[in-house]
Amino acid sequence: MYLGAIEAGGTKFVCAVGDEKGNIIERISLPTTTPDETIPKVVSFFQNYDIKALGVGSFGPIDINSNSATYGYITTTPKLAWRNFPFLQTLQKELSVPIGFNTDVNVAALGEATFGAAKGFNSCLYITIGTGIGAGAVVQGNLLQGLSHPEMGHILVRKHPEDSYKGKCPYHQDCLEGLAAGPAIEERWGKKGTELAEKDIVWEIEAHYLAQALMQYILILSPGKIIMGGGVMKQSQLFPLIHKKLTEFVNDYVSLPSLKDYIVSPGLGDNAGITGALVLAKQTLG
Repeated sequence: MYLGAIEAGGTKFVCAVGDEKGNIIERISLPTTTPDETIPKVVSFFQNYDIKALGVGSFGPIDINSNSATYGYITTTPKLAWRNFPFLQTLQKELSVPIGFNTDVNVAALGEATFGAAKGFNSCLYITIGTGIGAGAVVQGNLLQGLSHPEMGHILVRKHPEDSYKGKCPYHQDCLEGLAAGPAIEERWGKKGTELAEKDIVWEIEAHYLAQALMQYILILSPGKIIMGGGVMKQSQLFPLIHKKLTEFVNDYVSLPSLKDYIVSPGLGDNAGITGALVLAKQTLG
């Protein structure tokens, strides 16, 4: 049985055909330009296969409330060409298959819970730190969803005493994403993170913000496993710094497992999102 998967990012769309075991049979990558340019290429790819369902993990914010008038839309995204775009409805019209629709990070969490670093746990948190910051969670085997999807990248954090940077988020300025996403690192220091690997203060400040966020997520969600992905987390020195800071912040208030085993890189690597989209496609079939 063929299943379809879309990992729709702000920079590129990854489309894949695979099976219910998470195996990817074929994939393509397309630039995220405008709906008029990108969507026909997406549809054309899937029309070559007899897929039984499609799973979509999308950049956001998106509307995943099935009772909402704008369910299935990309909503207040800074990518203006995609703002208020009926993503789900457009795909349904063109492909006529059951479609699961959720955020890219929620879908990545689902992939890691099913086949990756959180396999065997009934809860996990997946957080990506890259161009933006987002997080998705699986709680008691289900994706976390309420009024809408979580927006954990926009929580407020305490400023580092040596950080005078004002923040980059267009909505909140100095929220977590505004202080710790890749573009904030570049604007603060005048260089990309990959050029700052040896500058200790860069990663001291970064770990300060990320560890605060993790403490809040742990106290609220108590996930069985935390997976941290995205381009910024490829700076391997960040993990021990985050572990150290988190230990200081928690201050023995709650008991945690060994942090090097608890807070880890994605078990699926860069395939967490697209694999999770295959899982979501399977789930839509019941």
